[in-house]
Amino acid sequence: MYRTARVVSVMAAVLTAAACATTSFQSTWRAPEVGPLNFKDAKVAALVISGNKGFRLPAEDELARQITAQGAAGVAAYTLIPDDVIKDQEKCRALMEKAGVVGVVSIRVVSNEQRITSTPSTFWVGPPHSAFWGRPGWGRPGYWGWGWGFAYAPVIQTDTLVSVETLIFDLSQDKLVWVATSRTTNPSNVQGLVRDLSRASASQLRRQGLIQR
Repeated sequence: MYRTARVVSVMAAVLTAAACATTSFQSTWRAPEVGPLNFKDAKVAALVISGNKGFRLPAEDELARQITAQGAAGVAAYTLIPDDVIKDQEKCRALMEKAGVVGVVSIRVVSNEQRITSTPSTFWVGPPHSAFWGRPGWGRPGYWGWGWGFAYAPVIQTDTLVSVETLIFDLSQDKLVWVATSRTTNPSNVQGLVRDLSRASASQLRRQGLIQR
């Protein structure tokens, strides 16, 4: 069991934002009976569940690097399991057992959406609104001249929001150890996504006592 928690520290990152990526957790859960875990030098599979190989392969490579950086031996799942058996549970289990995998860190993108926000200009009504042309020479401006002098454009911002499910399993017990749902704002690439998610996850795990420095 103790070998399990170290894997959790592994889980690092999702998205380095174009402007500034931020990851926040909507929910987390840990198995109540699990103490600090340690997967040091143990083989831990990095699994990204996605039908898009262009996303899955580099994401598994990056996740495996993050697992290794935490002291375990991270290995991308695609290097162990061929595509033609990926949905055959028994064959996948046999291949992981043969490879000596003792833990799995799995991530799955559950949603990818865009949010548009707009900051409107301040609305104000005063004397210039009482007439369209007014009498500028008499010090009585109309709306035309006043309006064009204060024609502010609203600030429009588009953010990309990626929600990810992260799970950690101890295969020696075939047991779920930790699960979290998180949201990352403004990812720039796959590697950045995994790095940011892993760091945020490791921080959460330390606070919950699942991993220790």
